Amino acid sequence: MKVKSQSKKINKAWLNDHVNDTYVKLAQKEGFRTRAAYKLKEIDEQFGLIRPGTTVVDLGSAPGAWGQYVRHRLSPSGAAAGMLNGCIIALDILPMEPIEGVAFLQGDFREPEVLAQLEAALQGRPVDVVVSDMAPNLTGIASTDAARITPLVELAVEFACAHLRPEGALVVKLFHGAGYSELVQLFRETFRLVKPVKPKASRDKSSETFLVGIGLKNMP
Repeated sequence: MKVKSQSKKINKAWLNDHVNDTYVKLAQKEGFRTRAAYKLKEIDEQFGLIRPGTTVVDLGSAPGAWGQYVRHRLSPSGAAAGMLNGCIIALDILPMEPIEGVAFLQGDFREPEVLAQLEAALQGRPVDVVVSDMAPNLTGIASTDAARITPLVELAVEFACAHLRPEGALVVKLFHGAGYSELVQLFRETFRLVKPVKPKASRDKSSETFLVGIGLKNMP
């Protein structure tokens, strides 16, 4: 009974924090599906990644807040509907409610046939920005979650190397813990500019952070 009571207390505390969260309220007000939109917004504003005419690939896109943000950025008027100056292709293992102007593929990025579908959707277009919010099912154990996200980040880097423009950018989510320094090193070997970012919208208690890599090294 103690465990159950403690669990209820934790859930109640999380729910209270969530309901009173500034970014949750802002997302509801501005029509974003989750507060995660503001993580990408802060990164984009810091580095100026997403501009009119940009081709963006959104990995781990569900439920769609990042896709919504990109869609606003590529709209001449910043609207959620209507004209779009650019291309957004989103992919996730989970289903995602449609976003106007966003091409969505459902499948596991780790499977070659799904990757082939994504490459076909690009129709030979070079990519300007790859954003990845991919993460494994979280255990709550920091070291385990950090280790399990490593192959997803490596896949995103591999995709970026194959499809980004030379001056393109990759943004990935990762966790502090096992494998973190190795992933930073992988970015440094791959990109000319590498910056870790902890957006204000990322909760203080979370070990998540984001790595931004801009400008590919060693282009073929």
